[in-house]
This record gives sequence, C-alpha cells and structure tokens, in this order.
Amino acid sequence: MDKKIKFPKDFLWGSAVSSYQVEGWNDNSDWYEWEKSGRTKEKNGIACDYWNRYKEDHSIISQLGQNAFRLSLEWSKIEPEEGKFSEEAINHYREILKDLKSRGIKTAVTLWHWTLPIWLSKDGGWHNCDTVDYFVRFCERVVKDLGEDIDLFILMNEPRIPLNKGYLWGVFPPGKKNPFLYFKARKNMIRACIRSYDATKKINPDVKIGITQFTNAIYYLGSSKILKGISKIISNLYNWRFQDGIGEKQDFIGVNYYFAVETRVGYPFFKMINDNKFPTNMGWGVFPDGLREVLEDGWKRYKKPMYVFENGIAIDQDEVRAEFIKEHIKAIAQAIKNGADVRGYFYWSLMDNFEWNEGFKMKFGLVEIDRKTLERKIRPSAWEYAKICKNGEF
Repeated sequence: MDKKIKFPKDFLWGSAVSSYQVEGWNDNSDWYEWEKSGRTKEKNGIACDYWNRYKEDHSIISQLGQNAFRLSLEWSKIEPEEGKFSEEAINHYREILKDLKSRGIKTAVTLWHWTLPIWLSKDGGWHNCDTVDYFVRFCERVVKDLGEDIDLFILMNEPRIPLNKGYLWGVFPPGKKNPFLYFKARKNMIRACIRSYDATKKINPDVKIGITQFTNAIYYLGSSKILKGISKIISNLYNWRFQDGIGEKQDFIGVNYYFAVETRVGYPFFKMINDNKFPTNMGWGVFPDGLREVLEDGWKRYKKPMYVFENGIAIDQDEVRAEFIKEHIKAIAQAIKNGADVRGYFYWSLMDNFEWNEGFKMKFGLVEIDRKTLERKIRPSAWEYAKICKNGEF
C-alpha cells in the first residue's frame, strides 16, 4: 500500500449517535420502563441533552471536518400514542436535520435504534405481527415529513443484537427467553423492512434505504478444513442472514464492526481476537483487519454500496482511540483497493453517551461529556481523526 492513503472525494467521514442514548428524557419508550424496573446500572435521564444542545454538537462536527452525521429518530416522541403523531416532535427533528444541512453535513438517519413506544411494547412489540403495520406507517410519515433532509435511511440498527438479548437472553426489552418468540419477532422485522422499502419507494423512488448490522470477522486459525468451513457457515449466519432475508429490498449494506473472534475446539468455542494485547472497557478485543474481511465479504455477496456506520472503542487511554481509528481506516482503504465499494465511515460515537445496560461509564466518544455540567470537551483523538476527515487522506 502506498504511504499516502487517498479516499474518493465524495467519501463520507462522520460520527454517529442514537436518539435514546443522547437526547434525554425519552420517557415514553420501553427502555425507560426497563430502567425503572432496575435492569440498568444507571438511569438515562437527561443523557447528553442533545435534544436542546444539538446546535452546539453540530458545531463540533463542523470543527472536526466531518461531512456526515448519523443520528436516529425517536419513535416514541414522534408517535407518543398509537396513530397520533406529534407535530411538535416532527418539527423539532426537522430543525435538527436542517441545521445539519445548513452546515453541509449529509445525514444518515436510523428509524429504529432499539427503542419502542410504550403503547407498542405493551401491545407485544416485535413479536406482535401488527408491529409490522405500525412500523411501515411510521416510516411513511418520516419520509413524507422529513425525507427531503435525509440522505440515507437506515431502517434498523443491528437487529440481531436486540433479538438475541431481548428474546433469548432476557437482558434487553422485552426480557424474554423464548426461541419461539425470537423467530416470530425476527420474521416480523424482516417483513417490516421489506414492506417499508416498498412503501417509501412509492413516496420517493430516489430515497436510499438499507439497514446496518452488527458484524464480526470469524476465523478458524488452525489447519482443519472442516472447522474452517464451520466458521464460514457461522459467519454467514451471524453477519448476513438478516440481509439475506431482505434480499434486493436494500440499496446499500451497512456494517457495524467492533471486534473479531476465532472458533476453536474446546471451551469456549468462541475466543476474542485481540492484537493490541489488552481488552477495551467493554471487554472486546481489537482486530482492524477483520473490518477489511467483513467489507470484502459483504461486497462479494451483495455488490451494493457499503458504509461503516459504527466502529469505535471504549477506552480510558485516548491515544489508543486515535490509533484504533487510523488502523481501521487503513483496513477500509485496503478493502477499497481490493475492489469493495465502500462509501463512508462513521465513528461510534460523537460523544460519550448512555451505553444501554452499562449506563454512562463506557467512554466511546470523540467528545467527552462532563456528567455534572454536560460540558463538551473535544478529545485529542478527535483532532487526529479530523485531519483525515478534512483531507480525505493520511
């Protein structure tokens, strides 16, 4: 590889957040109820107050040279009661999106990032077939009211994570341990994506729609051809089975990548691969080349534009974060060199935020948030990433 790595001029350089993790006071959602039941280490509360401080945060994005931003829309704010949409919430999101546009920042917007309105969760959530209709209606409303200010529509974020944790392990809402409900919910989610794709294309055929999935590079590092084949099957099931279910009803392939694993004989069957010799605060290893592997695999399977919508590290040593970003961007560059059509990279996350069951202790952010004052402080790693964003090369 050349010493200087150059990316296409229209490559998207950005960072990402989700509404529940940063907005604050999303008290009409199932996750708020989950917190009240004592299932999380901390309560979300005001979170990062992005709902009110979005202009300050967008100014930081501009300072850091990012030309794109990924955010999500809180369904429970837009449709607080079944069939009753909040014009106030829709208008506020319109102001947020237009502020980004005024700064020349492209938007990737997630419509479902794990939270459901309370009225819908009490009605059964994703294992209720009616949820498909509700989600399609929600998507149609968003496209009609906000679509002109959205560049990429991400229908769902990492569906296999809330499916596994919510329906098999019982540690996310709805707190089930029921394989039957798992498969029912999964089927409904896939149907919701297919139908939402068709419905929104009727409104605007030019909208770009897809999902983003939590992916792992999965290896077997021994010589057994049988176990290597098993690892490949596991990789297909983990990374791509949901996308396979959607088929052609997606305009791009979204990848969220954090770590790689190896399969092996014995216990545990999965072992985290860690090339920096110490785990992150989440207990995850670091293996940048796995991102190249996932991107090349996804490109070969689907031949659709690809975006890295999440890639980040929770770590106390900020210099490690800076190196993490550079090494993963190198992996993307190698994937592009090898033929993959990768069009954007979004670091997770713009700011320290509410990491679901873990609360606020996991520091993923390019921007540090003082939990007492909510003051924003840009970390040195953010300025290192900014050099790449501003020049499109390093």
